[in-house]
Amino acid sequence: MGFRVVILDSAEQDLKELRAHILKNFSNATWRTTYAKIKEAIRNLQNFPQAGAIPEEIEKLNLTQYRQVLSGMNRVIYEVRQDVIYIHIVVDARRDMNALLTRRLLRIT
Repeated sequence: MGFRVVILDSAEQDLKELRAHILKNFSNATWRTTYAKIKEAIRNLQNFPQAGAIPEEIEKLNLTQYRQVLSGMNRVIYEVRQDVIYIHIVVDARRDMNALLTRRLLRIT
């Protein structure tokens, strides 16, 4: 039995921003390929939720319940709680994760 996946609003917004960036700088075909790979990575989590590694930047904050999988040049950061996988962040792997986490924390408070 696979886990249920919930894509949080923050990750939905990340996908919209990623889509806009790729369409502006590359092509619609590149976006379709990227999006398909991200969806496949998330689908794989349903059967293997512990497959991802704990992101170094998040581990330093002692938040070891979060994991990540790589999908091409993108990171999918998620959390497993019971039988549900919560997708928190979808971001280009080249972005500064510490800066992103700081912005997210400031936006929440």
